[in-house]
Amino acid sequence: MDEQKKVLCVGLVCLDIINVVDKYPEEDSDSRCLSQRWQRGGNASNSCTVLSLLGAPCAFMGSLATGPMADFIMADFSRRAIDVTPVVWQVKGQTPCACCVVCPSSGSRTVFLYDTDLPDVTVENFSRVNLHQFKWIHWEGRNVDEQVKMIQQVQMYNSKLPQQQRITVSVEIEKTRQPLYQLFPYGDVVFVSKDVSRYFGFQSAEEALKGLYNRVKKGAILICAWAEKGADALGPDGLLIHSDAFPPESLVDTLGAGDTFNASVIYTLSNGDTSFHLIMRHFEVYGGSLQDALTFGCQVAGAKCGFHGYDGISRVTN
Repeated sequence: MDEQKKVLCVGLVCLDIINVVDKYPEEDSDSRCLSQRWQRGGNASNSCTVLSLLGAPCAFMGSLATGPMADFIMADFSRRAIDVTPVVWQVKGQTPCACCVVCPSSGSRTVFLYDTDLPDVTVENFSRVNLHQFKWIHWEGRNVDEQVKMIQQVQMYNSKLPQQQRITVSVEIEKTRQPLYQLFPYGDVVFVSKDVSRYFGFQSAEEALKGLYNRVKKGAILICAWAEKGADALGPDGLLIHSDAFPPESLVDTLGAGDTFNASVIYTLSNGDTSFHLIMRHFEVYGGSLQDALTFGCQVAGAKCGFHGYDGISRVTN
C-alpha cells in the first residue's frame, strides 16, 4: 500500500519559452536562434516531471491563473500523469512566464523570469490537502513564512503516526534570499545550492556542508550539488559522502539540471523497502542508500544535460 503513496512537490510552475542559440547574443543585436519551444517550467514542476519519468507517482501543488498559458501547462501535467488536484487557481494575477536562453557551446542557461503578481499557495490552501496520500513532500523555498506553517502541519500529522507511516519532508534553498534560510531546520533532507553556499562564503560543497550543517535539525541530511564538481551529502553520522559528476559527451541543455538532481535523489531515498524515518534511526544501514541516491542524482542530471527537455530521462534510466 505504501508503494502507491505519492511524492508531492510544492512550489512554482511557469511557462518557459526556450531559445536555443549558438552563442549568447550581444546587447542591442538581432540574431536567429537555432530552435525555440514552449516547456512547462518551475523548480517544483520540473522535479515532478523527472519523478514521473522515473516511475514515481507524484503530485504538484502551486498557483495558476486561467488562460492560454495555464491550458498549455495543465495539458503537459496530464501528459506526464502528474496529479494536479492540489493546484490552487488564483482569481487575480497572471501565470508566470520565463524566457530562457540556452547556449550549448558554452553550456550556459540564462533565465529571465517575469514573476507576476500571482499569489503563492498558503497554509490555508495546504490545510485542505489530504496528507494520507503522500510519503514525501518537497518544498521549493518561496513564500517561506507560509511554507514553515505548512511543514508544521506535516510535523503535527507525523506526531500521531508510527515511524513507518510518517511523511518525509525535504526543502530546497536555492536563491540567495535571507528569508529562505529559515527553512534549514525544517527538512529531513535539505538541498542547498552552490549560489547560497557561495553567499555564505564557502568555495566547495564540502566546505558548505561542514559550515552549514549546524543549521539543520538533528538527524537531517544536508545535500549540495556543485555543477561539474559533482555533489556532496552530510548526515547525522558526520560522514561526508561524495559523487563525481557524469557529464554528457556534449552539453546541450543544462536548464533544469538542478531540479533533475533533486528529483532523482528524492526518488532513490523514497523508494526503499523501509520508511525514511525508520532508516534514519539506524543511519549506518542508510549510508549506502545515501551514496546510491547521490550518485544516481548526478548520473541522471548529467545525462539530462545531453539532450533538450526531459523526455530522454526514461531512456537513460531504463
